[in-house]
Amino acid sequence: MTPIISLPEAQEFVAHFLSGSHLRIVALTGAGISTDSGIPDFRSPGGIWSSREPVQYQDFLAFEESRLEDWDRRFEMLEFFQRAKPNAAHRALTELARSGRLETLITQNVDGLHQASGFPEEHLIEIHGNSTYATCLSCGSRAELEPQRQTVDAGKSPLCGRCGGLLKAAVVSFGQQMPEKELQRAALSAQDCDLFLVLGSSLVVHPAAQLPVLAVQGGAELVILNGQETPLDSLATAVIRTPLAQTFSNFG
Repeated sequence: MTPIISLPEAQEFVAHFLSGSHLRIVALTGAGISTDSGIPDFRSPGGIWSSREPVQYQDFLAFEESRLEDWDRRFEMLEFFQRAKPNAAHRALTELARSGRLETLITQNVDGLHQASGFPEEHLIEIHGNSTYATCLSCGSRAELEPQRQTVDAGKSPLCGRCGGLLKAAVVSFGQQMPEKELQRAALSAQDCDLFLVLGSSLVVHPAAQLPVLAVQGGAELVILNGQETPLDSLATAVIRTPLAQTFSNFG
């Protein structure tokens, strides 16, 4: 298959399937949908994860030093998230959901931009959690990040105001169990769609990378919109390499 690299051709293709006959669409988004909003791919060379070792979940639980390191990273990432705005690709998915044709949006991102675009929460699955707020590891209560900065600056781990448990950014950390309920819901959605869209994901991180396979096995078409080649390109009906925000600029 020859990837689509011409922007006008990509826009024409997107217009066709957005107005087409597919009624049960599921989408998977990765870091590539947010780079046009000013959020870097933290895993790429020069990103946060390339210059600082990831904090393992068990270390977060066991060591104050690890908890403070993790919180320092969350504040660093929060600055990117607060400056970023949803782009045309985010908005196009929101409109597709409001039309009733996009049944489920599964995201690997933790930046909260889908919510900022007004995407309906009941149709959104965050399989890697969310790094824009914290939750208590004991009682599950939500807490905002910014109010915890003073405690972290004082060299202490933020604690839950309700039960005194440890607060942690609501993202799935390295070594932490993935959310089983969300993964199960994502798999069921993939198996029951007629079009599966991949936007900005390299499809190398599992279990998310298996979802398009489940969709194809269930009879769905697969369309991959990503700047680089993915391991699943051969399964796709179409592969589009153009920048996502520009590709969806006429629809978002």
